[in-house]
Amino acid sequence: METEKQTQTTAEQMTDRDLSEQIKKVTKESHIRAEKTELMMSFQKGQVTLTQYKLLLCSLHEIYQALEEQMDRNSDHPSVAPIYFPTELARLESIEKDLEFFYGQDWREKIVVPAATKRYSHRLRQIGKENPEFLVAHAYTRYLGDLSGGQVLGRIAQKSMGLKSNEGLSFFAFPGVSSPNLFKQLYRSRMNSVELTEEERNGVLEEAVRAFEFNIQVFDDLQKLVSVTENQLQNTSTYSKQVKTLHIPGTIVNTSPLLRMVLGLFVALATVSMGIYAF
Repeated sequence: METEKQTQTTAEQMTDRDLSEQIKKVTKESHIRAEKTELMMSFQKGQVTLTQYKLLLCSLHEIYQALEEQMDRNSDHPSVAPIYFPTELARLESIEKDLEFFYGQDWREKIVVPAATKRYSHRLRQIGKENPEFLVAHAYTRYLGDLSGGQVLGRIAQKSMGLKSNEGLSFFAFPGVSSPNLFKQLYRSRMNSVELTEEERNGVLEEAVRAFEFNIQVFDDLQKLVSVTENQLQNTSTYSKQVKTLHIPGTIVNTSPLLRMVLGLFVALATVSMGIYAF
């Protein structure tokens, strides 16, 4: 009996020392707040709009471009190498495929991201140069969150936006991962094997909280941008009904990126008529 208690205590102590469990513990409150943002609530309720999803993709592109740039750059770093799975997890190519589907081949000229997204990507590049071990926190937060919710959120987005195929939803697909649950076990095991000093471990835990805060700020900023965009779309639609003929010039000169994006969204809406973080 005493032996069983000792074994259980030892197992609990080992679990408490696992980096993945420590991250899960310190980010619990932030995790809940992230799920309660308006953007994530739209996904959970099955009410995500085309505008929300397209703007989310724009920010995800900026974030993953910075993250994967730094993961590649530090692929041989002792803290990054164990969790470096570009074939299985890389998202940038999939996001670019989705952006081209929604915006066209010139999507790079049309995407817009809020200030919070810029701050997030700047932080990723900063730690990639100064504290590569902190990338562990961001990679875990982003990749495992997206892998966990990928299939479910993909179906929700497809149904909500009325898409007839999986085109535009590549972000949610992980063709290199045959079993998400088994892969997540492997990933956690690799992450827990990373050797860190006490100071480095505390830094990674703080960075994990910071990663969630960045995501919450991005979601909030995106929702503000969504509100502005949808109001402008509504005003455009109302105006078009008030005139008999709507003339659209063949060339638009000196328009802002936001205006080009709004016009693109309007056309897309007329034609068609994003990890909840569950580790």
